[in-house]
Amino acid sequence: MDGVQARYLWCLAPIGEVVVGFYAKHVLPRLIDLAMRNKETARLRAAWIPRARGEVLEVGIGSGLNLPFYSSEVKRVYGVDPSLELRRMARERAAGLPVKVEFLSQSAEEPLPLPNGSMDTIVMTWTLCSIANAPKALEQMKRVLKPNGQLIFVEHGRAPDRGVAVWQDRINPAWKQIGGGCHLNRKIDEIITNAGFHITDLKTFYLPGPRPMTYTYQGLARLE
Repeated sequence: MDGVQARYLWCLAPIGEVVVGFYAKHVLPRLIDLAMRNKETARLRAAWIPRARGEVLEVGIGSGLNLPFYSSEVKRVYGVDPSLELRRMARERAAGLPVKVEFLSQSAEEPLPLPNGSMDTIVMTWTLCSIANAPKALEQMKRVLKPNGQLIFVEHGRAPDRGVAVWQDRINPAWKQIGGGCHLNRKIDEIITNAGFHITDLKTFYLPGPRPMTYTYQGLARLE
């Protein structure tokens, strides 16, 4: 590479950063909201979210698609999400609902501004795949969950079929770049149990669609 080429690439670098930043802040949140609004995800939300009770911590509240499914048994939802645009969409959805929502503008790995053992329920839906340091985030969840509390999770992750898992590993590097850090190949049940939770109910299957993206873990977990 000669000096002219190097200077040209150096000049293009800030443009690339602006494009990536715009995509992450404005385009990706809308793509996430659109992708997660379908009859299959709504069916799973309807099956699991009404099981939440009391004080609820929702990790990765996103655009608030779970909010309509909370029952009157929920006192308050603390919604964690680092995306300003997704939180804005969630606030709009929460405005017409009876559930009380407080938003925490931070990543899941950061210390949560909640007392130890203060949450009755923790909810994660299609979230653990994109948390950079999942074990660290789960440590925070353990800290704030009551001893008799429950973790509700619906996640996609590593498939048991070798052929599908091979493709998950191949696609994953590019997928993380376009999907906001989303991993296709995380073994969700192992990550949860290794963090000190005991899974009491687990269902796994493929949702309709490309198999590398649709193997789903759903269930309940409690503290060991």
